[in-house]
Amino acid sequence: QVQLVESGGGLVQPGGSLRLSCAASGRTFSSYGMGWFRQPPGKEREFVAIITPRSGGWTYYADSVKGRFTISRDNAKNTVYLQMNSLKPEDTAVYYCAASTSGNWLSQREYDYWGQGTQVTVSS
Repeated sequence: QVQLVESGGGLVQPGGSLRLSCAASGRTFSSYGMGWFRQPPGKEREFVAIITPRSGGWTYYADSVKGRFTISRDNAKNTVYLQMNSLKPEDTAVYYCAASTSGNWLSQREYDYWGQGTQVTVSS
């Protein structure tokens, strides 16, 4: 069993930055691929970024955030991060982290554990 708790959301102006954190319980954190997803108001939840298991994992991003967001992990702290720069109003959403061992990193259905989400609002 893995429990995930996100933090770091809030209100930020366009062009600003935020860093989201996702703290995981359990001793097998390093064996999970960790993903970030988001659900904009009135829309379906969508993929944002993934980092594969172990240290220095492979990363992959949605086209909409590529070059602006960076996912990273610290296995010693059981934490995954999402650094978000150059934020736009369309980045407004509830952001979720999730854990998976399946290897099919882009499919939400393959994620076994989900956090409760943290709200990010980009507005002037």
